[in-house]
Amino acid sequence: MNVDRLRELAIEAGLDVVGVAPAGPEPTWEAYRDWVAQGYAGGMSYLERPDAIARRADPRRIMPEAQSVLVVAASYAGALHSTLPPLHGRVSRYAWGEDYHRWLLKRLKALVQAIAEEVGPFPYRCYVDTGPVLERAWAQAAGLGWIGKNSCLIHPRLGSYLFLGVAIIGTALPACQPPTMPTCGACSRCIHACPTHAIVAPGIIDARRCLAYLTIEHRGAIHPTLRSLAGEWVFGCDICQQVCPWNQKALNAHAGEVPPPEATLSLPELLTINAQTFQDRFRHSPIWRATPEGLARNAAVVLGNLGDPAAVAHLQHAVQVSHAPLVREHCAWALAQLCA
Repeated sequence: MNVDRLRELAIEAGLDVVGVAPAGPEPTWEAYRDWVAQGYAGGMSYLERPDAIARRADPRRIMPEAQSVLVVAASYAGALHSTLPPLHGRVSRYAWGEDYHRWLLKRLKALVQAIAEEVGPFPYRCYVDTGPVLERAWAQAAGLGWIGKNSCLIHPRLGSYLFLGVAIIGTALPACQPPTMPTCGACSRCIHACPTHAIVAPGIIDARRCLAYLTIEHRGAIHPTLRSLAGEWVFGCDICQQVCPWNQKALNAHAGEVPPPEATLSLPELLTINAQTFQDRFRHSPIWRATPEGLARNAAVVLGNLGDPAAVAHLQHAVQVSHAPLVREHCAWALAQLCA
């Protein structure tokens, strides 16, 4: 199988980009280890386990017979963010549709199986943000793009709005010679645009200050000094990608499209959402990751930031009926902002 045939199979599987790198030591692993040691992973303890760190050093520690690392990407660039309706919060665009873990894994497996039909059976393992694999580093090694100053993988045509999937393959596939890629050059728009200064150096993110981490992964209180900086974001954050010049072409291709309803969420509804309603509504969405309590916390913060007096009654009601001290705390903070 040659590279052109591999790309044909990837397109047939519904994928935008594909690349292959030889299995071996991951060249950026020490930087990852140092990032964890600095505490930048925040409360994501699954990234800090010694076994998880060690396995990311070389895919052969995951599957000893590994010979190739296959990386795929699917673009999720789409409509521009719309005007925010009253008492609503913004959702990061990666969560505007069905949970990508599901459909991208299916497409990745379909590609691997199509390859096996042509070259013969081989062992493999597929991951979409679920395994001890440094996806962006392997994507760069496979020629899919470069790591930008916001730590995202940037493709010269598709930008950084990309879902990545990785398959560790037990056969030798043709490695894709990485083309000469552009770079971010002197551009530092993402660094300056980050409201919480989470980009502490080019390509290095302190998750403890990142709005995406704080509104999705973080389970405790958001530090009071960071709450007002969350702005309108109730789930995730797109700021460092919105300002990136490399994303403009991909977004302009969708000019005139209308964002889906999932692009914003009604904040009063989230303040008192119960577990069953949360499950029924978000079970197949990336928003599932936030938990009902986390979404209610985020909703309170955004209501405090919007400055709309109409939010006061909703926040007061949530303080009275919520069983979660975390939610009541953030509602009280929001009320203080609105009634100051």
